[in-house]
This record gives sequence, C-alpha cells and structure tokens, in this order.
Amino acid sequence: MKTAVVTDSTAYIPKELRDKWNIHMIPLNVIFGSEAYQEEVDITAGQFYQQVKEKELPTTSQPPIGQFVELFEQFSKDYEAVISIHLSSGISGTFAGAVTASTMAESIKVYPFDSEISCMPQGFYAIEAAKMAQDGVEAREIMSRLEELKKTARAYFMVDDLSHLQRGGRLSSAQAIIGSLLQVKPLLHFENKVIVPFEKIRTRKKAMKRIVDLLGEDASGGAPYQAAIIHANREEEAVEWKSELESMYPNVEFSISYFGPVIGTHLGEGAMGLGWMKK
Repeated sequence: MKTAVVTDSTAYIPKELRDKWNIHMIPLNVIFGSEAYQEEVDITAGQFYQQVKEKELPTTSQPPIGQFVELFEQFSKDYEAVISIHLSSGISGTFAGAVTASTMAESIKVYPFDSEISCMPQGFYAIEAAKMAQDGVEAREIMSRLEELKKTARAYFMVDDLSHLQRGGRLSSAQAIIGSLLQVKPLLHFENKVIVPFEKIRTRKKAMKRIVDLLGEDASGGAPYQAAIIHANREEEAVEWKSELESMYPNVEFSISYFGPVIGTHLGEGAMGLGWMKK
C-alpha cells in the first residue's frame, strides 16, 4: 500500500531531508501588513528576522482548506493513503483544516495526525512516517508507531522577550509586564496541546541548564534518543550548545533546527528550545 506523507511548514524540516524521504510540505503564512508570505517557500527564517527588525510584528494564518483538498486529491493518482502530520491543534487550526479536508477528499484515505507539538519534534514524526512508508508499511501501522513515539516526546523552550507572546495573544499583558520587570525567562512547554509555563527562571543561562537537566531525566537510562536544538536566529549559540550536549549524552543524536517565521512571530528572536523523543 503506497502511503504519502505530508506535514506543514512549521516542522522546519530542511528541504534536502524532505526530498530524501519524499515528505510533502504545506505552508502556513506570515503576513506583514498587506503582504502575505508562505513560510519556507516565499520567505526564509533569516529574511523573516531581518524584516521583523524593520516592520511591525506580523500575523500568521493557516493553510486554506482548499489547498489541503487539492493536495490530497493530487495524491490519489499515485497513492492509496495519506498521513498528514501537523502542529498542535491547541495553537493552530491547521490540524482541524486537514481533518475537514480529509472528509472532502473522496478519492483517497487520509489519516490526520495531531503532533501536539511543533517545530522539529513534529518533523521527527514526519521523517519516521516517511521512512516506514518507503518500506511499504501500511498507514494504520505507521499511525500506531507515531502514537507510541508521542509517549516519549518532550520539548522545552525559553523566550528572550515576552512581548511577542503577549502581542500574539499567547500570554496575558500582566504576565508580560511582571516577567519583563523581573527579567524572568519563562521555561515553556506543551501541555494538553497548548503552550504553558513550566517554570519561571531568572536568567537565560539557568533556563538552558534546566532544559539540559530535563533531557537528562529521560536520556540518562542509555536508551537511544533523537533531539533537536531549536533557535530563533541564534545559530552560533545553538552550535556551541550542541557540542556541549553531545559530550554529555552520547546516546542522543542531536541536530540543529530553528524557529521559522510562523513560530518565530510568537516567540521572538533569541528564543531557544530543545525537543526530543526516543528513536
């Protein structure tokens, strides 16, 4: 049974990996004034962070349902099923759009998957699904495997500036003001599909150390893990962190990824995160 794998742009899977594993990508949009850009298509992360310095903070939007339906119908020519993997339904309507489109695409069976997370941990699901699809594994079995991986998926991130979260409606004004006054670096994570504070930490250095400790709680048993260091225009810092982490956890395969335009709109430049799951 031939199965297609699609994910949205917020997985931020590098194009060479998408091509290698035949992962199809549907873009979300970032909107500066009257100008809409499809992320990973019309605008890169680097271009986005430059534009944010020069313009008002943009807004974001999910792919139109018609775009999903068209994509799913195209797959029906070459595939028997589609697995459609998306960022958490608690922070975006993208997954709901895929579910609606799946009922409208009559010529192919679509399996929407709510990653309940975003960025490269979402990408890990897509890569695993695509590898299994290339091996001819049936779609239902792939979905079972993704649900199994979900039990081990974690992601923690800290923001440098609370104002983006507050302006994007992800944090109340009062929390933003108090956080700014106290120089708090809130450690955030996904819980029940939404972004919530995990702990309030006073400095960036301590926040990043706490993330490392949380990884250690899972990885110290020696089981093989994959992890992504995720940065918002802080590549040099990410490279240094990767080197440090690799020496601490040889059983973890680390990669470097980034918060692209859509997620970067809500977190702001300087955010750092770490996401992982068992292999």
